[in-house]
Amino acid sequence: MLKRIAVYLLTLALLSACSPTENEEKSLEQTIDESLEFATRQSLRMAESLKDQPDRLPQTIDENGELVTCNSAWWVSGFFPGVLWYLYENNPSDTLKNWAVNYTLRVEDQKYTTDNHDVGFMIFCSFGNAYRLTGNQEYKEVIHTASNSLITRFNPTVGCIRSWDPAPWSKQWQFPVIIDNMMNLEMLEWSAKTFDDTTYSHVAETHANTTMKHHFRDDYSSYHVVSYDTITGEVEKKNTAQGYSDDSAWARGQGWGLYGYTMMYRETGDDAYLKLAEGIADFILNHPNLPADKIPYWDFNAPNIPDARRDASAGAIICSALIELSDYVPKEKAAQYLEVAKTQLRSLSSPAYQARLGENGNFILKHSVGHMPNGTEVDVPLTYADYYYVEALMRMKKKLKAN
Repeated sequence: MLKRIAVYLLTLALLSACSPTENEEKSLEQTIDESLEFATRQSLRMAESLKDQPDRLPQTIDENGELVTCNSAWWVSGFFPGVLWYLYENNPSDTLKNWAVNYTLRVEDQKYTTDNHDVGFMIFCSFGNAYRLTGNQEYKEVIHTASNSLITRFNPTVGCIRSWDPAPWSKQWQFPVIIDNMMNLEMLEWSAKTFDDTTYSHVAETHANTTMKHHFRDDYSSYHVVSYDTITGEVEKKNTAQGYSDDSAWARGQGWGLYGYTMMYRETGDDAYLKLAEGIADFILNHPNLPADKIPYWDFNAPNIPDARRDASAGAIICSALIELSDYVPKEKAAQYLEVAKTQLRSLSSPAYQARLGENGNFILKHSVGHMPNGTEVDVPLTYADYYYVEALMRMKKKLKAN
């Protein structure tokens, strides 16, 4: 009983710390500028810490608070380079640029990756931002090669890019497609335009259309994994891997879907993608289990809410997506989306989620959840949480400046 009371009080304290009132006296502009300044200082510390390990990139921390790194082949490898490029965009300096280049080149070998779908995350978050900000033609060719690698995983019978190859842990599925895969389509749409080749956009849009048809429920929540029969192309299973249950709404998965279809509308102008993005946004924002600080629990249907873990990574992804989606909807709905995004930014920028300088393995945000069912990366910093948080800060800064 005492343990439960302690957990309840801790939850109340977290909600209080996360609330926008913490930063009420500051303007949102000031909160954003201070957060970007902190992110820069923290990320430079991170970059320095791995200067003598040229094949390593940040991933998370272990149970002792020590930095856990990965090589370029792990799916999160492109996020830290992307963070550095966004911070360089915010405040250009030779130091930031040099580190951004350094860490970007650490993932270049993944342009040849054909054994997983994450090449879009790896290459477009790193080299995509690098090319956008520098115009370096060598970076463009890396993205081109990576796009060619990614489309080798497309099965025209199924109409999707395969997410996972056969492995002992994935043998239950013939042709698994996860909602995360929507995030890799931006690189293909970019390549279609840049290289004037509709092969890439055909794959991206066919994948998006197939996913739209089979991944979503009537309330616009999504399954995590949908597997297809490779002979008929029909759905064989609908499951989860990282969510609470097959029928639950895994929070980060809802974020991937929201971000992915918002991006697809931007790239294609297809109203079906916009309608779906709005539906996903409304599902998230109107869900009775969305906390007051707008940072979701790791699963909207987690059985121990309100004591369930929060997922800052899901909050950051949703926030970044809402800021962009607000550009494409009527004013009333845009205002609603932006108000939630502003609350999320204030929450993530508060001590409840933002680390202190030199702590947290030099990651920016605390309290993300990687894989709850496996008990891995639970309540820790995650490199992709930092990436989408910094992206959201930059998107909101530009929007406020434009207005």
